[in-house]
Amino acid sequence: MACKEQSVSIDLQPRGLPPPYPGTQQGFPAEQPRDFVLWSLFNVLLCQKLACLGCLGFPALIFSIKARDRKVLGDLEGARSYGTTAKVLNIIGSLLVVVAIAVVLFFCFWRP
Repeated sequence: MACKEQSVSIDLQPRGLPPPYPGTQQGFPAEQPRDFVLWSLFNVLLCQKLACLGCLGFPALIFSIKARDRKVLGDLEGARSYGTTAKVLNIIGSLLVVVAIAVVLFFCFWRP
């Protein structure tokens, strides 16, 4: 007698039930939007001391906190929108701080 191997498959998703996370396919959770809270805190606290431009980070911090709140509530589109706004504001704030520091260093060490 020859021994035959049989394959066994187990369906992990019960039939008739929706996926465990809303807006997902095949039971995988949707990608969580980023909120950039740490970057915003960096722009507000540290860069305020370095270049006196920390006030530009406050709107980014507000949008970051709004993005985190929306993510907790389950509104992923709202969180993605607020997160994108916070990202743009953080990029602008970081670039302005780098330019301000470069200008200060240029005038401190430039000798005609």
